[in-house]
Amino acid sequence: MAAMHGALRRCLKSAVPLQLSSRVYSIVPTSRDSEEKEMLDRILRVDHAGEYGANRIYAGQMAVLGRSSIGPQIQEMWDQEKEHLKKFNEILAENRVRPTALLPLWNIAGFVLGASTALLGKEGAMACTVAVEESISEHYNSQIRALMEKDPERYTELLQVIKEFRDDEMEHHDTGLEHDAEKVPGYWLLKNAIQLGCKVAISVSQRV
Repeated sequence: MAAMHGALRRCLKSAVPLQLSSRVYSIVPTSRDSEEKEMLDRILRVDHAGEYGANRIYAGQMAVLGRSSIGPQIQEMWDQEKEHLKKFNEILAENRVRPTALLPLWNIAGFVLGASTALLGKEGAMACTVAVEESISEHYNSQIRALMEKDPERYTELLQVIKEFRDDEMEHHDTGLEHDAEKVPGYWLLKNAIQLGCKVAISVSQRV
């Protein structure tokens, strides 16, 4: 079932590609007041942190499994994450939003998580991918709901970016399942532990 969903999602993306605006300024509207600015800064800061962490996780996985048969698949997912991070780097810079002060920690923690789960083999790396990408996707969905409730027209460009990146993360999630993530010993324990860490990281990165 996961394989069918992943194939369908990839087919739809190739048939109707989303076009991200090349005008960075238009992605985030000028804040009307301090409350809106705080909300948007929090969204951008935590999303940037999430994409930064994901990049470091894939870097750790590639350090261990880069020469294995799963290496090209991990590299493909990593390349997409690099594009996500590049876009959020641009948005943060243009909107003068500071990144989380915890980037040095996520730099180390992400790499260690990616490498240590990869040491369990392909299945361990894919289990990590499933856990992390599911957490990021759920977080993106919560942001989409919040922005839609506030003013979908005002946040059209930002919603488009978040939705596209959310779809990429779900594709990575499905890829992990297709590549035997659930076959790693202690899959549910590992997944729950990683997702607990993701929740903590998301919560802290929004504020610090």
